[in-house]
This record gives sequence, C-alpha cells and structure tokens, in this order.
Amino acid sequence: MEPDTIKHMIETGLPGGKVQVQGDGSHFEALVISDEFEGKNTLTRHRMVYATLGDNMQSAIHALSMRTLTNAEWLTAQQG
Repeated sequence: MEPDTIKHMIETGLPGGKVQVQGDGSHFEALVISDEFEGKNTLTRHRMVYATLGDNMQSAIHALSMRTLTNAEWLTAQQG
C-alpha cells in the first residue's frame, strides 16, 4: 500500500479533513486534521480514522501511528 492511497482513503472517509501520510509500504505515520474530531477523545478519533481504512488495517497496513487534531488544535500547535 502506498501513502497516497491511505491519504485518499482517509480524506474520502473524513471529508474536508487535511491529511498527510508517510510510510515505507507497511509502516505508516499520519497527521489527520478534521473538525469532526471536535469533542472526541484520542481513542475515538483513532477509531474514526481506522474506520476509513476498513479491512486494510488487518492486511495491507502493518502499523499506523497517527496524530489527530481539530483545526483549532493544529493552529495552537503551530503557534506554540
């Protein structure tokens, strides 16, 4: 699986989100920024991203680490 494929799948599942994905074909890192995360804890946010990837999490993607933020959290992180 390619990082661009994962990026597209997440963007499709979380419309309007901003997504960056890096990886080597089986291990990936993702930054996902979406206002759909507002009011949700980290575990729920990660489950939302996993849901966009479906069965690929059990087959094509060996490991995915991610950072999930709202737009406001992203702006705060950039200023700090």
